[in-house]
Amino acid sequence: MKFNKLYFLFLFIITNSKAQVSIIRNNYTEEKNIPHLRIQREMIYAPEKEWLYSHHASITRFKNKFIAIWSNGMIDEDAPGQRVLFSVSSDFFHWSVPQVLAKPSPYTKDTLNILTAAGFHQFKDTLVAYYGEYSPQRTNTNLWAKVSTDGEHWSDALNIHVPVNPNHGPQKINNGRLIISGNFTFPYTDDPRGLSGWRMSSFYNDSLFTQDNPATFYSPAKKMHLPPLCEGSFFQTPDDVLHALLRVTGDGWKGKLWVTESKDNGEHWSFPAETNFTDNDSKFHFGKLPDGRFYYVGIPDTLHHYARTPLVIAVSNDGIFFNRQFIIADELYTLKKAGLWKDGQYGYPHTIIYDGMMYVIISRQKEAVEVIRFDIGQLKK
Repeated sequence: MKFNKLYFLFLFIITNSKAQVSIIRNNYTEEKNIPHLRIQREMIYAPEKEWLYSHHASITRFKNKFIAIWSNGMIDEDAPGQRVLFSVSSDFFHWSVPQVLAKPSPYTKDTLNILTAAGFHQFKDTLVAYYGEYSPQRTNTNLWAKVSTDGEHWSDALNIHVPVNPNHGPQKINNGRLIISGNFTFPYTDDPRGLSGWRMSSFYNDSLFTQDNPATFYSPAKKMHLPPLCEGSFFQTPDDVLHALLRVTGDGWKGKLWVTESKDNGEHWSFPAETNFTDNDSKFHFGKLPDGRFYYVGIPDTLHHYARTPLVIAVSNDGIFFNRQFIIADELYTLKKAGLWKDGQYGYPHTIIYDGMMYVIISRQKEAVEVIRFDIGQLKK
């Protein structure tokens, strides 16, 4: 995607005018007096002595099975050798012994690259699992995929030829296009398989970046005088506008999400603006309920920065004001082995809705992987 300088200046001025600032907001203040949902929960993976790092989990339902994938490392977050695991369940309560979906390629003779689980996409009778790969120097970013017709046996790796390490897997919008939520990029394709034709898109001029991974979002933000924006998740309102919320991390964290919007099906995105939606400094997931309402699952608490608890669902009638809050879970997990950046009770939720139930998969202190479900009938209007 190419911008000329005049267009980018025009985009900057227009999208930073007061009339354009998003009013997306919630009304979370603290856990007290917020109702708790009735839930069921199962631990998919709880390591004891090795491979003690788990994060970036996603879940899907495919051919009468639940399938989960996640990143898995020895101890530390995003360290060389990090791989991707998957597990399968027919009933939610019993999960198969995790198996390796993908192993990283060599970076040097004695050092491996890093893999990050990146979600699923279904096309007809085929399931696609995605994962990003980059070097220990946070370079050479690339997206890969494997396909399956049963959710248990997978193809060889397919090169997707796009330099992104996704935050969430492909999401279909109203015109059928697939869009990936990255850190600050939103690659899109009109290939319904999700395997080819991907094009990069961002709210940044493409002269400011060459790839999108967990380290590359700092530089363009600094150049554009923005806080470090990363790990987006979007939803589409009935007017076809895409609203992508963004996490702010590091020294830029002020307890609020930011937003960028697209009115042309993800080809161009507005310059980001701060919202009034509170955030604990963590990944989150937006989606749409069967009745047409919108939802957010994440950690909106700002009183205990980075604690990542409680896990909350917020519901909105219009995609602007998320005014109904429910506690999904707040029980604590005890870490078995400390490691680099291993903290946060409920990490990086991903959600699906199936047969009247919402399924939320999360990491626990970036060590274990848990799945929670509840009847969405509890989210009454």
